[in-house]
Amino acid sequence: MITQTQLGKVLTVMSLVSLLFACAAKPSALQSELQNLVWPSPPATARIAYVRSISRPEDLGIRKDFFQWLGELLTGSTERHLVKPMAVTVIADKVLYVADPGVEGVHRFDLKAGDYDVIRREDNKPLPSAVALVSGSDGEVYVSDSQLEQVYRIDPGAEFAKPLALHATLKHPTGLAWDEATARLYVVDTWNHDIKVFNRDGSLHRVLGQRGKKPGQFNFPTYIWHQADGHLLVTDSLNFRIQILDEQGNAIRAFGKLGRGSGNLSRPKGVAVDRDGHIYVVDSMFHALQIFDQEGQLLLPIGQQGNAPGEFWLPVGVFLNDNDEIYIADSYNRRVLVFRYLGGTS
Repeated sequence: MITQTQLGKVLTVMSLVSLLFACAAKPSALQSELQNLVWPSPPATARIAYVRSISRPEDLGIRKDFFQWLGELLTGSTERHLVKPMAVTVIADKVLYVADPGVEGVHRFDLKAGDYDVIRREDNKPLPSAVALVSGSDGEVYVSDSQLEQVYRIDPGAEFAKPLALHATLKHPTGLAWDEATARLYVVDTWNHDIKVFNRDGSLHRVLGQRGKKPGQFNFPTYIWHQADGHLLVTDSLNFRIQILDEQGNAIRAFGKLGRGSGNLSRPKGVAVDRDGHIYVVDSMFHALQIFDQEGQLLLPIGQQGNAPGEFWLPVGVFLNDNDEIYIADSYNRRVLVFRYLGGTS
């Protein structure tokens, strides 16, 4: 039963709600300045531009509707904020997913519908270590949970994630990749030091790699990216390198070594490739994004430790969409940073 005090609050909310939703933020001097945040710095030709920071639904224009306001007024507010983002994927530029062990689930920001929710397992059971995401052919999203040793599927509009019936035992699954041509799912099995490739029915197609330092071998691999030409880029984390493999798992080349300077790797995490073949590597210990060519030559470093726009604190995952937008899971800063590739090769 609503008390008189609660009723008064409801009436106050009703009288203000139209004003709250009608107000639009005016462009600030800071927003104008951020539009000119580019790499490399002038007078060099800009190749990468800062776009925005995302920490909560409101940053994407997704606001609570009246009934959400009313429910939270009566039962208490709920936190709508990234806590420990680890990975990002975007479906058709309309639905943004962020894997977040901090909320034990996956944030879903639906820009088209203007909705936001957190996806967990059935009956709101947690995804305690959701660390990687990839989208499939039909708008579905796959999420790996390293603690549960399982991969889950989130269908469009689904309220919870369903476990995949994979015909192989996983031991700490992390990075995921999807091959559109064959409808196969690649799962990095970190503690087994290999990559397992599954057919759409869950059957095991092949296993790539084993523990070691030789070409095609791995030492605690983590993240992976499937290129349009079928090649795989694998973050071979404790070999401190990025390996490029063909579809059969044969090593094509590798680059990177342990070090403190630009172009070296310390704790490489997310890896991705843009439309021109440039390779993006996130390094958590460097608090930076480094961009290489296909031969492994450093083209451009971006970022340093901090919480300002364009700075990072323990970043992890990276995702590039078809519109040349670059999404970085900036985990310790509790946000996703978005950049744009402007073109160019140097």
